[in-house]
Amino acid sequence: MLTVAVTGATGVQGGATARALLAAGHRVRALTRHTGAPAADALRRLGAEVRHADFDDRASLDAALTGADSLFAVTTPFGTDTAAESRQGRALVDAAAAARLGHVVLTSAAHADRGTGIPHYESKHLVERHLRAAGVPWTVIAPAAFMDNYTSGWTLDGLREGSFAWPMPADRPLALIPAADIGAFAALVLRRRDAFAGRRVDIASDTCTPRRIAQVLTVATGRTITHHEVPLTHVRARSADLAAMFAYFDTTGLDVDVAGLRRDHPEVGWHGFADWAATQDWAGLLSAASS
Repeated sequence: MLTVAVTGATGVQGGATARALLAAGHRVRALTRHTGAPAADALRRLGAEVRHADFDDRASLDAALTGADSLFAVTTPFGTDTAAESRQGRALVDAAAAARLGHVVLTSAAHADRGTGIPHYESKHLVERHLRAAGVPWTVIAPAAFMDNYTSGWTLDGLREGSFAWPMPADRPLALIPAADIGAFAALVLRRRDAFAGRRVDIASDTCTPRRIAQVLTVATGRTITHHEVPLTHVRARSADLAAMFAYFDTTGLDVDVAGLRRDHPEVGWHGFADWAATQDWAGLLSAASS
């Protein structure tokens, strides 16, 4: 039985990883700045130990990692910026090295090691490079685009109007993955350190075009959903970072070996986009979006 410290435990990827580890019978030390949040309480009910940790407070990281076997590390620029993500990621890696952890699994982004020019991919790659040089056993898992993003924000607002508004042509394939599969794969990697140490693995569960996504959402929501290509100029007005990402998706694309992942790691229980969409509470989501 492992004791795994999980950063971002009240967030999407960290939460999914914590739940997968707990389901597999491991001890989870859920690290968060928000120990009183509902998501933290939910993890406590599942058996996790919730600890306070702040990437900008080295003492809190040292205390939180003491006695752990492994670490699941997630960083984000959203809510701060890419410089903060790189700084905080390096601090977390340094704390893991000081604690002499047996394995650090860092979640990054598919293709972040390929010089994409996407700001939040580049910041993640800086953390990857720091981890490789830190002297601890490491694995980088690199998820493709998140299916879960379709249940919130401007995408959900568009679905309420019958539009899958997406900044890509209708027939351009996009590699996708739900948070649950990220968590399940991360838990597998943590359980099988020797097989994955020193490896970087891009991961995805499915590949769909925007037209296909709209078709699947039509079935799942019970509403007619049509893809509409949003001009990149509109995205750029909101975020140059996201505009760069969608431009990369369109021109280069995310080639991830979905078939190979399914063949080599069936225990993850990979979810295709239609499988994932069928399990979402679209009635509640669409109602909340309109309220």
